[in-house]
Amino acid sequence: MGRAFTRSAALIGVTGHILDIEADAGAGPPELHLIGLPERSVWPARDRIRAAILNSGIAWPDARVTLSVCPDAMPVYDSAADLALAVAFLAATGHVPPERLAGTVFLGELGLNGGIRPVRGVLLAIRAAAAARLNTVVVPAFFTEITAQVPDAAVIPAARLSDVIAWLRDGTTHGDAVEAEPVVVTPPAVDLADVPGNRTARRALEVCAAGGHHLLLRGEGPGTMLAERLPGLLPLLDGTAAQEVADIYSLAGRHDRMPGSMPPLCAPHHTSTPAAIFGSVAANRPGAVSLAHRGVLHLADAPEFPGVILDGLCRPMDSGEILLAGMGRSVRYPARFLLVVDASDCPCADRRSCSCSPGVRRRYLGRLTALMPRIEVRARTEPIARPAQPGESTLVVAARVREARERAAARLAGTPWRTNAEIPALELRTRFPSEPEAVELLRSAVHTGVLTDAALPRLLRVAWTIADLRGVDRPAEHDAAGALDLWKGAINGEGR
Repeated sequence: MGRAFTRSAALIGVTGHILDIEADAGAGPPELHLIGLPERSVWPARDRIRAAILNSGIAWPDARVTLSVCPDAMPVYDSAADLALAVAFLAATGHVPPERLAGTVFLGELGLNGGIRPVRGVLLAIRAAAAARLNTVVVPAFFTEITAQVPDAAVIPAARLSDVIAWLRDGTTHGDAVEAEPVVVTPPAVDLADVPGNRTARRALEVCAAGGHHLLLRGEGPGTMLAERLPGLLPLLDGTAAQEVADIYSLAGRHDRMPGSMPPLCAPHHTSTPAAIFGSVAANRPGAVSLAHRGVLHLADAPEFPGVILDGLCRPMDSGEILLAGMGRSVRYPARFLLVVDASDCPCADRRSCSCSPGVRRRYLGRLTALMPRIEVRARTEPIARPAQPGESTLVVAARVREARERAAARLAGTPWRTNAEIPALELRTRFPSEPEAVELLRSAVHTGVLTDAALPRLLRVAWTIADLRGVDRPAEHDAAGALDLWKGAINGEGR
């Protein structure tokens, strides 16, 4: 009997923290004591570990074994350290060499039959291990493929506790380890050409994709169809953005739905709870606003969402992240998304036989009051008439969007901003000024009450995007007029 030491990982928000796990086996009755776990987690973890060890063919030792987890300030235990606790137990009782545990992190929940189950946030945990120079990580075999996204770590997949025991004893596992390969993601099988007509809405969709602006689609037309095709217009995620999105989906436990290099689309139902939209501190789980990070958040029938959700979206729209507090701690989740708000003109959404009064319609759309100042582009959608002239395909529009994004990227090189929508108002006046005629046009709209002072910089950002789509160096009066038209939802935003 003796002592052993190993490591696992725990997550707070999207940050991984290394856990030190110690085991001590000494004289006494055959008992297992756990120290450092939340009280309600002790008994389930102890019973899982005991059953998994016995069902892996290991006789229970005649000793008193104590397992300690440090730091013990982690308020949530999601069973990811089960495997590390069991391995430390086995090393302290002489079933595996204790020296083999050095420099290795163990992740996985134990089943009663000795199997190793998947856990949430495995990518974040592996990155935390690599940052701590612990380059060998044992993970559930389920993650064999996606762990290729962390090339700095040597990942050992294992399906059962017995596989880990064999690897610690002689360096082999019962199952052959498969070399991980990057996940190949197939683009969605939807095309913008499937939505004929709706020229105004299609133009608005292109401008929003090029500049990262938020969009309101109002009317009885194909708003959902247009929103579903917006990710296909966005550029593919670069390495950093793809990593951020992969980490969020890993933390949410949606490993089978990772979008890869495709911008994600998240479309929650209006009956979703605030925790489902914004995330949960208690469960350490991101919500829809984070699952849409670097992609599109679509609110169909937006006025049907509770006011607490619509109002709560304002902060992440401004800051690009969501901050949640509770249980004596706070967590931050990334949430820089492109919002598409889809709303009918009235609650009945039946233009032909609608009997809603003007007051009912006004109150219905008034539920979006908090969001409206932050939505720069607005367009009406109309029902698809058959036969209708087909519009441009996703490939054609995406090519123009890509060129506009490249122009913006060259202009914003060396700054922390990626799109026109992220440029602060002060920088629009100093570093990135528009033509005087363009600014004057928008200021006259402020003086006449068409715009507010807060809306002026938002429309300047849209004018920059229209200029990028036209391939000019600075927004002119023509581009400011197009931005004003898109704000009003009047025409196609190409200028007067």
